[in-house]
Amino acid sequence: MSGILLRYLAREIYGSTLMVLLAFLGLFAFFDFVNELDDIGKDGYQVYHALMYVVMIMPRRVYELLLVAVLIGTLYALTSLARHSEITVMRASGLSTRAMLGMLALIGLLPVALTYVVGEYIAPPAENAAQQWRLTATNSTVSQQLRSGLWVKDGPRVINVRTVLPDRSMEKVRVYTFDDDGALASIAEAKRGQYNEDDGHWQLTDVVRTDFLSDRTAVSTPPELIWESALTPEVLSVLMVQPERMSVVNLWTYIDHLRENQQSSERYEIALWKKLTNPFAPLVMMALALPFAFAHQRSGGVSVKVFLGVMLGVAYYLLNGLFSSLGMLNAWSPAIAAVTPSLLFLVAAMAMLYTVERR
Repeated sequence: MSGILLRYLAREIYGSTLMVLLAFLGLFAFFDFVNELDDIGKDGYQVYHALMYVVMIMPRRVYELLLVAVLIGTLYALTSLARHSEITVMRASGLSTRAMLGMLALIGLLPVALTYVVGEYIAPPAENAAQQWRLTATNSTVSQQLRSGLWVKDGPRVINVRTVLPDRSMEKVRVYTFDDDGALASIAEAKRGQYNEDDGHWQLTDVVRTDFLSDRTAVSTPPELIWESALTPEVLSVLMVQPERMSVVNLWTYIDHLRENQQSSERYEIALWKKLTNPFAPLVMMALALPFAFAHQRSGGVSVKVFLGVMLGVAYYLLNGLFSSLGMLNAWSPAIAAVTPSLLFLVAAMAMLYTVERR
């Protein structure tokens, strides 16, 4: 009996979630395309470029919208069952609240796995490809907001990159090398830098190097300069992709680099913890939907409860952003800043279930 009921609930919840997700994806795809209209016709950017870009960022949209889709889909499915008195029959047949939560947890394993796979293996490379596609189509370059370009501290060296091209190569690179006493030892200027995948280093070409010796300066023009660094093009993708859209591996590597160079890494640590905990958020959302199904019909119909589900989803995203900002401002533990919104919603779900059970 429990197996039949589990399959029935799973079918209803998965169907409703898929319907909501497709509706959201269509809506956001339309908005994304409208946002691209201003650039169509500029620098060779055409309609098919914009359409391809919108298609390529769809995995990111799936990752961002799946949580709300699970909440609304579960809410819609369970509320529809309650409206037809099916939930009442299940409870009258001996189905306890704990058993219902257990079934929802089993059903939620698929959204958990899907969130992890999309967020770690599909969305980050697709986002990188989308940004590169757009930059190539518009003949643009990637650079920091500073006029002097990107600045990276790498051990005894400070690297200044004026321009990062869509193919991840660099132009107008300066390498400042310091000695053990912190004095400037040399400056190397290169016209171009390319990452060597085989040897794992940056190869700088057309170099002019100035060495500051104890009694003089020496200028040389070596054909190339090797920059050994843990900063691969994938890690430098932070220039093109927000931390929240990077993979766990790239986030971990970049955080390790920042720590080694005694630089602030709070934002990236919070993003890392979010990537680790977000896959379990669908379970919280499904638990949050259950009290609405147990509530009496007088508390509102399906449309009202679905609207409440949308508002709860918006509230979750607002809390996520709020606690991330508060965590960076107040130097909270990244784990606490990332996990608190889900914990608050889980406590709210348990409190609502308790209230409904007491009635």
